[in-house]
Amino acid sequence: MAKRKGEPVHGWLVLNKSCGITSTKALSIARRLLNASKAGHAGTLDPLADGVLPLAFGEATKTVPYLVDARKTYRFTVRWGQETSTDDREGPVVQSSEVRPTQDQVLCALPAFIGRVLQMPPAFSAILVDGQRAYDLARNGERVELLPRETDIFRLEVLEVPDGDHTVFHMTCGKGTYVRAFARDIGRALGCFGHVASLTRTAVGPFRLADAITLEKLEESAKDPAITRGLRPLATVLDDIPALAVTDQEASQLRLGRAILARGRLFLPEGVADDSGAHAVPPVYCRTRSGDPVAIAVFEAGEVKPIRVFNFSH
Repeated sequence: MAKRKGEPVHGWLVLNKSCGITSTKALSIARRLLNASKAGHAGTLDPLADGVLPLAFGEATKTVPYLVDARKTYRFTVRWGQETSTDDREGPVVQSSEVRPTQDQVLCALPAFIGRVLQMPPAFSAILVDGQRAYDLARNGERVELLPRETDIFRLEVLEVPDGDHTVFHMTCGKGTYVRAFARDIGRALGCFGHVASLTRTAVGPFRLADAITLEKLEESAKDPAITRGLRPLATVLDDIPALAVTDQEASQLRLGRAILARGRLFLPEGVADDSGAHAVPPVYCRTRSGDPVAIAVFEAGEVKPIRVFNFSH
């Protein structure tokens, strides 16, 4: 078996991705600089966008699903009077108008876009259509048929109006929300068209832009042996999951994929109904009394069963 390249680096890096680079490319560069054997990112950020791109290394990659569902915040500018094929400044203009909305008109339009809303994803998106990315089909000139999707927009406000052609917004939203779709839809609602002129992701879950590092700064630090000490612990993204302390003997069993008895522990329900009515088992985060990560597990039939095990020996 071929030996995996790189070292066993574990933890989260909060990257401040710059414009003009894909999330995959940014991850590849960061992985090389840290000489990490395993890495992944939580939530694609468009090439024309900048800001927070959380990168997971080693065992932290097992916690990525718990960050994908986290709330995200954006600061972005909508350019009025032009709708583009990509809903951002990259694509050609497909509709235009001389109409420009007043600030009061924009503010009056916002309530319709707050709460649980239906969005039609942009044609140029990463959604899979018959096994192919929608943006690949769109770039080839094929007509992309996408279905509306429900998403949650928790907060939406106007930050500033630099001139009549532009408005700067702040948005806090749930997973699957397209800022570009909002720009397109509010532009249509106001009868003036619009697209995203600039976009910065300012937060993903517990990760904030103020704490993020650029690839340039990361490269400057790459020769420092202590570079990986700046990584956030994998448990950073598990704050919303109940923690369960286990003994060293129980930790050994869980790491082998074996269940331990739940007797004498805090009782948790074996299942809760989600929005679809399905029965979901809530997870717990198992750690040793000294705080070492052990596993993500569920209570089931009187046992604590591991569903994700953390192994830092490789």
